[in-house]
Amino acid sequence: MRPFPPGIEEDAWLRLTKRARLDRRWATISLYAGIAIVAFIAGLSAAAPFLGLKDPTATDLMNALQPPSLAFPFGTDDLGRDIFARVVYAGRVDLVFGIVVTYVSLVIGLSIGAISGYFGGLIDTVIMRIVDLVISFPFIILILTIAAIVGPGLTGAYIGVIAVSWALYARLTRGEMLAIRRREFILNAETLGYSAPRVVFVHALPNLLRANLVFSMSDIVLNILTLAALSYLGLGVAPPTPEWGEMIAQGQKNLFNAWWISTLPGLVIVLAGIGFSLIGDGLADRLDESGR
Repeated sequence: MRPFPPGIEEDAWLRLTKRARLDRRWATISLYAGIAIVAFIAGLSAAAPFLGLKDPTATDLMNALQPPSLAFPFGTDDLGRDIFARVVYAGRVDLVFGIVVTYVSLVIGLSIGAISGYFGGLIDTVIMRIVDLVISFPFIILILTIAAIVGPGLTGAYIGVIAVSWALYARLTRGEMLAIRRREFILNAETLGYSAPRVVFVHALPNLLRANLVFSMSDIVLNILTLAALSYLGLGVAPPTPEWGEMIAQGQKNLFNAWWISTLPGLVIVLAGIGFSLIGDGLADRLDESGR
């Protein structure tokens, strides 16, 4: 018996199977590498009080602007604060912010988009016009406006980002719902007399969740960068609470004579972004394979 489908040359089939194995292996490597990076940063930040680090808000003018060394792995800022301790403690703020606003936005957008795509008609038209209105505004300007109204600090940042981010998930979910609305399993559920909420949230939701989960990995990175930008502009976390964007902003005045103040927190943001992006790539390949 031929070990490959009829109509395909053996060499071509072998190349295809080899390519598929390499793709699966790369997806696994990407997924676990991303998990390792994110787990390392998150674990370090969560365990910060037990690591014997210096007080991230304590000033020590005698050690101001010290370069990276064994005593100060990331150096010190112009107030003598240990940058490594501040970076580790800042992860508790940034990672929690990124994850919370992303998945609150996902739940809101997923629910609204699923309802819009399933019912269609006037409901769909009204919801999509609201989504278009939210998306049409410049993202950061709208968040800045909401944060300025609520006031500087984490509360304004949370409200501002969630008020904008849900629209992206709603549009994505609505498109997915339109694609599966006439699939057999949805029609069978309707034929059996199941209610609309059960059809949407029990039968359709698992299929809608796949694309949203993959997108959420990139969105976490975007939301962390958004908080960093708000802190940089003075509307995010108030000093002296450590936050990656606030640390970058504080170091810009010493950028040429103390490059480590801004550069090293910036590299940590990049590392976290790479971790979440690798998880997103791995999830995309895994979920696509399971879907097929």
